[in-house]
Amino acid sequence: MRNKIATNDLAVFGGEPCFSNKLHVGCPNIGDEQAMFRRFHEVLERRWLSNNGPCVQELEEKLAAYTGVKHCVITCNATVALELAIRALGLTGEVILPSFTFIATAHALQWQEITPVFCDVDPLTHTIDPKRIEQLITPRTTGIIGVHLWGRACDVEALAEIAHRRKLKLLFDAAHAFGCSHRGKMIGGFGRAEIFSFHATKFFNTSEGGAIMTNEDELAHRLRLMRNFGFEGVDNVVYLGTNGKMNEVSAAMGLTNLESLPAFIRINRSNYELYWRFIKKLPGIRLVSHNEEEQSNFQYIVLEVDESVAGISRDTLIEVMSAENVMARRYFHPGCHRMEPYRSYYPNAALLLPNTERLCRQVMSLPSGTATGADAVTDICALLKFCLQHALEISERLTDCPRKKLALVA
Repeated sequence: MRNKIATNDLAVFGGEPCFSNKLHVGCPNIGDEQAMFRRFHEVLERRWLSNNGPCVQELEEKLAAYTGVKHCVITCNATVALELAIRALGLTGEVILPSFTFIATAHALQWQEITPVFCDVDPLTHTIDPKRIEQLITPRTTGIIGVHLWGRACDVEALAEIAHRRKLKLLFDAAHAFGCSHRGKMIGGFGRAEIFSFHATKFFNTSEGGAIMTNEDELAHRLRLMRNFGFEGVDNVVYLGTNGKMNEVSAAMGLTNLESLPAFIRINRSNYELYWRFIKKLPGIRLVSHNEEEQSNFQYIVLEVDESVAGISRDTLIEVMSAENVMARRYFHPGCHRMEPYRSYYPNAALLLPNTERLCRQVMSLPSGTATGADAVTDICALLKFCLQHALEISERLTDCPRKKLALVA
């Protein structure tokens, strides 16, 4: 890292960036390349590239075993997985979910003309607040979608109790939570179904992909039909469906990356612990912690920036760090309720989402994973410390000079 002695040394003011290459949040983890190429070669030799090939079948079996769930239905991506699960469960009318989530969670409902009803989140866990759900239930409500964030589970038991008592269907968006547990049980088997994302940015990825996990035989059968146009057999369509299949190359990558899962988690945990040692000393910065009693993938390095204490805003920090090639991200700015079409449908939604609004102003995520080594983590933390030490000067200089606005990121 290039040392920063004065604010003029910052790249945002014309200095040289700390890092010559960009450090991204969610830079893809890649397993054993030779093993991956061998699997790719086998796929090509078989000339079976899609339509429930051997790699897809093997990956489904291994993921089901890893999570302890009866059925794993792999899909081309997690958004399609959400859409399939929502339709297979027969959700209609209104479904309650947090606004503090990736937009796909809401879109998967709206795409099927189901109304997303946004619920506020718990200020500490960042997950949907069960105490606020009851007031949102109407005669049109048919379900609840809980979203596990940062590898930490929702209050599963409270959500299950509400769903059972009010006769609602419960499913979980577990995009962040593969490899994590809740009360000693691996995430994947809660609710009627749970959806994983295996997108390139996730710590376990298939380049692009997703999965629906369920312990219900009939639901799994229906999902498999829906994933493949409703085909049962060669030319017998028995159900309404779409094309949600994963290809063999993605599945081969998944099988290879699955073998490297312990190494990915070990590196993530090491980075998290190093960040923790530095950041716990910084005023106005809170690092979202992981429960040491549970298994975690330790993927996300999530900070809350309290400007009133830190002396600098989250957005200003991101602007400064991005210029230094530390591509920190705003999660999940500005909140689903402030994105289209929802901001037009519900212009006053923010009044009922005070915790969501605060988190959308304060939360940021830092690089980690196999592409971010210990030296880089140390330098990122030193940069953070420098920014806080010169918070007032940096903020005043950036306020006074014209600059590009931050791009919206999710």
